[in-house]
Amino acid sequence: MNFLLMHAELSDLYDKVAAGERITEADALRLFRSKDLNGLAKIANLACDRKNARHASYIVNRYINYSNYCILSCQFCAFARKKRDADGFQYSTEEIVEKAREALSLGITELHIVGGLHPNLPFEYYLEMLRALKRLDARLQLKCFTAIEILHLAWIAKKTVRETLQELRDAGLNSLTGGGAEIFRREVRSAIAKGKESAEEWLDVHRKWHQLGERSTSTMLFGHVESLEDRIDHLRQLRNLQDDTHGFCGFVPLPYQPENNRIPVQHPPTGFDTLRTIAVSRIYLDNFDHITAYWVGMGLKLAQLALDFGADDLHGTIVEEKIFEMAGVRGRQLQPEAEMVKAIREAGRIPVQRNTFYEQIKVWPSSEFGISAETDPADEVLALTPATKD
Repeated sequence: MNFLLMHAELSDLYDKVAAGERITEADALRLFRSKDLNGLAKIANLACDRKNARHASYIVNRYINYSNYCILSCQFCAFARKKRDADGFQYSTEEIVEKAREALSLGITELHIVGGLHPNLPFEYYLEMLRALKRLDARLQLKCFTAIEILHLAWIAKKTVRETLQELRDAGLNSLTGGGAEIFRREVRSAIAKGKESAEEWLDVHRKWHQLGERSTSTMLFGHVESLEDRIDHLRQLRNLQDDTHGFCGFVPLPYQPENNRIPVQHPPTGFDTLRTIAVSRIYLDNFDHITAYWVGMGLKLAQLALDFGADDLHGTIVEEKIFEMAGVRGRQLQPEAEMVKAIREAGRIPVQRNTFYEQIKVWPSSEFGISAETDPADEVLALTPATKD
């Protein structure tokens, strides 16, 4: 049965996407408000398959948070600590290198490094951290720092943002993270992250990084005090910057975690809301090649389902993610590579190991039914084991 008969409410938008036409903000609002989740999935899959065929990816990576000391006090953040707090931490360059050494033995290709806005670490600390990690293994891709961290580093270094980015790149930085975007609307941003960088500043940091010929990812934190219109405004600004620079290699919608913070949210993101947000993002962000279902924030099973709602990436094996953990997410600190491959196959997709820039490292064999009856992915993939906790 054709789409029109099954999903009449959305048939004109299906035809628009099928014809390769760009949807408007009003179209996106219609999609968000629709209760036809299956119809939304079909449109999102149409947009996804056009870009990625049946491939779905993951990365073998490790997270390192160098410190949780922070001069800001964002209302939604459960990660940041002050120097007086007993559970604050700060790693030396040597400790970070040792964590990286352990992770390299497990086959990682990327380190994802972010932290709080430390009150007194010098700029040289960050440069030496990058240099030391590159000395450890020059092939290791370093995806580090949010836009607000870059602004903070420019301030302590007494340099322009462009000069700061150039020095970090020369020291070994390969990619900026997409964190800290939250929601761009000024009123929402003031309510959840007062004192943080503005939307214009976040976008400008990424614009300057892209103008240097480099790439980054982008995010959106959804499901707190924002409206659907606020989400669409956020996506619009990302799409506009991507039109200008083509520097974003992926988009990661992040479901809000309601525990351990100071923002009262009566209705945190449901599975329905998470799936529709991923689907609308895929349809609206027509100039983005990749949409990631962040399994740490939504659980692997829902992330797996999101591969039928426009997502084509499950993110990474992670190892020691602290920001979501301190926000109340428990038991999601590691996903063995075998489980990532299995989840992708079960969703009927072809598993692909990727690098930081979503470029293929390895395409795993597939089968007609998604899971090979002859081969268990655990036999094909060396499962990762957690690094020793401090």
